[in-house]
Amino acid sequence: MSDSRQFVPSLTASLARHDDGRLSLLAPTPGLWCDAPELGALVRPGDSLGTVEILGVHHRLCAPEGALGVVDGRGQDELARRPVDYGAPLLTLDPDALGGELVAATEAGASPGTDEGALVFASPSSGRFYRRPGPDKAMFVELGQILERGQTIGLLEIMKTFTRLNYDDPKLPARAKVVKIVAEDQQDLGAGDVILELERVDT
Repeated sequence: MSDSRQFVPSLTASLARHDDGRLSLLAPTPGLWCDAPELGALVRPGDSLGTVEILGVHHRLCAPEGALGVVDGRGQDELARRPVDYGAPLLTLDPDALGGELVAATEAGASPGTDEGALVFASPSSGRFYRRPGPDKAMFVELGQILERGQTIGLLEIMKTFTRLNYDDPKLPARAKVVKIVAEDQQDLGAGDVILELERVDT
């Protein structure tokens, strides 16, 4: 059986804060935006905001650092594929719609299901996780491996597109050892599910 995995480039939305506490997520480039999150959806850093089509190429659009809240506005219209300019408002997020405990836990980088203080690499969004780039390829990460910034952890399939998950979370140490691989190859994950348990490595 042939492997149909294709890498999809990704973009990160810009963020603007309002005086009332709400957040606006802005288009990082002109293009056609589609597959937007529904009203009432929870958005966290790294979550998918849909795709932006640029000259026929689809780019996955991700929420930036600091994006945390419930979608309470989706721009000026509800078109399935909306033309957007650079800096155009895409979504409005309301952080106050979340419970205070959830906001504090998310901002602190806490992950459900882990011991307090444990270092974990978690899935930024829901999707199917792949530990290797293809069926006959080596795993991206093995038990006991030392991770460094920018290293690929695996692939996450979201709506039939594949995005690389890189070790680039600023809340995690620059170097860390993999002490447990929690997520299995081709396992379906939810946002925040733990993929790896880590141990700090002093430089």
